Amino acid sequence: MNIRNEKRADIEPIANVTIAAFKTCPYSRQTEQFIIDALRNAGGLSVSLVAEIDGTIVGHIAFSPITIDGRSCGWYGLGPLSVLPAHQKQGIGKALMQEGISKLKSLGAAGCALVGDPNYYRQFGFKNTPGLILEGVPKENFLALSFNDPDARGTVIFHEAFTADH
Repeated sequence: MNIRNEKRADIEPIANVTIAAFKTCPYSRQTEQFIIDALRNAGGLSVSLVAEIDGTIVGHIAFSPITIDGRSCGWYGLGPLSVLPAHQKQGIGKALMQEGISKLKSLGAAGCALVGDPNYYRQFGFKNTPGLILEGVPKENFLALSFNDPDARGTVIFHEAFTADH
């Protein structure tokens, strides 16, 4: 498996992986591929990595800037993370997460927040952070990982691309 930065030729395969990964996800609105495109078009994809096996893209992860209380503060939002169903539970998502977190740290990021399954993301150090709030999301599904800003507090807002629906 090779993990690398996305290239222009990866746009369609990333969309296909994302659609397949979220097709049966009960909490998905089936808009994740539109979110990635909107982030890309707005210049909001700070880190966009693909996992490739034998020249085929089987996974993708995206990170974009977030604000806390309306201020840019060096925090990033993770999402979406996608792995083709036939390749899930083989460590691809874990490898994408580890490389993505490493890239964020090399950018000098203060931390990362996400909406997801706490049972999965806790293995990477993500946890519920009482000081950070994402309105409209159950507290147990909003997780954060501080790199150098353990006292971060306030209302988190993800990039406006997260409202994309087509």
